[in-house]
Amino acid sequence: MISAILVFNNHGKPRLVRFYQRLAEEVQQQIIRETFHLVLKRDDHICNFLECSSLFGGPDYKLIYRHYATLYFVFCVDSSESELGILDLIQVFVETLDKCFENVCELDLIFHMDKVHYILQEVVIGGMVLETNMNEIVAQAEAQSKLEKTEGGLSAAPSRAVSAVKNINLPEIPRNINIGDINIKVPNRSQFV
Repeated sequence: MISAILVFNNHGKPRLVRFYQRLAEEVQQQIIRETFHLVLKRDDHICNFLECSSLFGGPDYKLIYRHYATLYFVFCVDSSESELGILDLIQVFVETLDKCFENVCELDLIFHMDKVHYILQEVVIGGMVLETNMNEIVAQAEAQSKLEKTEGGLSAAPSRAVSAVKNINLPEIPRNINIGDINIKVPNRSQFV
């Protein structure tokens, strides 16, 4: 099972962090720092598998990573996962990002975080590999983008909410409310619209 997926740049800045185990925030930050230091000090000619039993507190955890340009893609997995299978999964994930963003770069991960997380969820859910067919993942990401465009996306949500409230047919609102000695004058609704 995949325990965590981390993507950080050459300077150790996390660009994508996804934990599939419930861990305290301090523990997650420590894992990110230690993972970066472990991966950074390795030579490029050394294999991409690294034992990391101290990070997750279990003897059977490994770090499997790939370095692309300025980004490190690191998958923390237990012993039930195939190292070569995870390397292939990293390749599929990066190539899918590359197809979706047309030459993906670090800025795409920063400014399109929602789309990156959506693509990641198409590949891995709950620490289990869901899909490895790159064409299927790209098709689902494009369908999601098309759906967001037709609905106006998140940026159009406030204007849709305002127009929905304007179109509500409310019964006539009383102009004056008298409760004992208290008189309340209700303003006209047209003042707010």
